[in-house]
Amino acid sequence: MEPRKWIIRFRARDKFNFDEVVEDLKKVETRAATDKYRKITKGDILVFVCGKNRLEKKIKKVELFKTLDAMYRKINYKKIMPSQPSAAAAKRVNESYPGYKEKLKAFGVIAYYI
Repeated sequence: MEPRKWIIRFRARDKFNFDEVVEDLKKVETRAATDKYRKITKGDILVFVCGKNRLEKKIKKVELFKTLDAMYRKINYKKIMPSQPSAAAAKRVNESYPGYKEKLKAFGVIAYYI
C-alpha cells in the first residue's frame, strides 16, 4: 500500500522552523492532536510547505501526549525546537500560535518523528 501524504504548512514568518527540517536539525514535528492529525500514522509522508518551498519526510514513529509538559518530559526539546534555549521557551513558542493553547487543552499534542 502506498503511504499517504499529508501537507504540513509553515507560515512565512515561521520559515526558520521549515529551515530546521530542511537542515535535519528538527527531528520531531508536533501538532495539536485534532482528528485530522490523529489520522497520520507511521510510514506516512509529511510534505512540509513554506511558500514555494517543499520537502518530504517519512514518519518513523508517532506519539500522542495529553500535554506539552508530558511531551517535553519524554522528548528532548532540541529535537522539536532546536533554536530554543530551553523546554520552557519551546513551550512558550508552542502556546504563542493563534488558537493553539486551546486546541492543546482540548486534544493534546501529537509528535511525529521524522
